[in-house]
Amino acid sequence: MFFSPFAILFFLFFLFGFILLFALIQVGLITIAFAKIGLTPNQVFGFLMLSLLGSYINIPIRKIPVEPQTIPPTVRVFGIRYKIPSPAFHGSVIAVNLGGALIPLFLSTYLMLKWHIFLEPLMGVSIVAFICYFMARPVPGVGIALPLFVPPLLAALVAIMISTGMHAPVVAYISGTMGTLIGADIMHLKDVKKLYAPVVSIGGAGTFDGIFLTGIIAVLLA
Repeated sequence: MFFSPFAILFFLFFLFGFILLFALIQVGLITIAFAKIGLTPNQVFGFLMLSLLGSYINIPIRKIPVEPQTIPPTVRVFGIRYKIPSPAFHGSVIAVNLGGALIPLFLSTYLMLKWHIFLEPLMGVSIVAFICYFMARPVPGVGIALPLFVPPLLAALVAIMISTGMHAPVVAYISGTMGTLIGADIMHLKDVKKLYAPVVSIGGAGTFDGIFLTGIIAVLLA
């Protein structure tokens, strides 16, 4: 049997190259997506850095008392099994995530002012939020569950239907991010006590990933 002492080095080099290529493709897609809505490469870099760093910052708003309850150790949501911890606490803190809520809100407002469009994005946000609200499911110990690819597909379809070709990417981004945030998170705040979670972050945790992905995919599709 022939064994090359450099085989592991070649493998690691290949793995590193593959990861680097994948990262460059992702960055390229993100740059293309945000270029469609009028952002320069420097603005894209700043937005990505702020979103990433801001995703770790939750701003507390209020605390809601929660009655102790028994939840199962595991739960299956949309075909995915989650392991549920059983912490002991007496209330849920409602917070707003900087990267997943406030920064997308700021960018959406900036885009509406930049492109001087208001009616189309507001219509798109209303439609996406309405559908996301009825599709999202509050799951105790997990949070608000929503199929990942529903919001971007929905936002792109709505943008194409209600806006002109030039404004479709902008409407898609605003409808997808704000519609998901409002429909899946804000409109379900009344279900906080059902979640049985120590912290309920608007736009935080898994929602941040969904909102960020929704914005990129919706713009590319539109």
